Amino acid sequence: MHKSGFVNIIGLPNVGKSTLMNALIGEKLSIITSKAQTTRHRLYGIYNDDDYQIVFSDTPGFINKAAYKLQKHMNDFVASTFEDADLFLFVTHKYAKDEEQKPLIEKLQQTKVPIIVVINKMDECKEQEVLELILKYNQIFPTAKFVNVSALQQKNTADLFELIKSYIPEHPPYFDKEDVSDRNQRFFVTEIIREKILEQYEKEIPYSCEVVVEEYKEEPHITKIRALIYVERDSQKNIIIGKGGSSINKLGTEARKDIEEFIGTKVFLDLFVKVMDNWRNNEKVLKKFGYM
Repeated sequence: MHKSGFVNIIGLPNVGKSTLMNALIGEKLSIITSKAQTTRHRLYGIYNDDDYQIVFSDTPGFINKAAYKLQKHMNDFVASTFEDADLFLFVTHKYAKDEEQKPLIEKLQQTKVPIIVVINKMDECKEQEVLELILKYNQIFPTAKFVNVSALQQKNTADLFELIKSYIPEHPPYFDKEDVSDRNQRFFVTEIIREKILEQYEKEIPYSCEVVVEEYKEEPHITKIRALIYVERDSQKNIIIGKGGSSINKLGTEARKDIEEFIGTKVFLDLFVKVMDNWRNNEKVLKKFGYM
């Protein structure tokens, strides 16, 4: 008897959805930073054993007031999770604002799909705060189960995983049992570079960037990668490059280390910066970048 199912993880930006998925599958697939809106795409992380295939779906944080068409399409990825879920993990924490969560909560209240409310960052909560949060969300989702975790410290994630397994229906595998994701190597390379941009640069710069791998060439002892970083203005291009190329060289070094660890081979990484005015509001460009 084999079981397979889709476990879709949703919540506001920066509640720990990506950290949770990585902890549950035991692989770093989703990039993680302290900045909100780190995740832009819907990403499958696939857990396999002899009897189970659990397809976890990491999603962008829901944005109530989308300022760009990019953010609107990020919300579309969240909406798509209501089409195929066998189980929802609604991730929240004590800092999540009720008004911002309201649209997601209302959508979840209309579904017949089982829900586990995951109260994250338990390491930052007093016991009384956890009890109050459980009472609050029990009134909102009377039939839901509740698990408090620290995804970052992997506290209670094993208990959560066992609870998840109890909801997975009988079904043949949806993906090859060797797969860990639905994405290819190029996608993860772009995400690693984008993670380093989020970590290295401040204010609006990381949100104005998109990374595209133009060349990915596997040779016997090295993988050669050429990647373009798109920005919206010349001033942003200058900041990404830095004085005498210092900033982009640092970015390349940090990204190359993580890419080598991820793909398991030596990497030559060539980074270039190109200006594309207002790309976040350009439907044609967004489609090219995989947001539609």
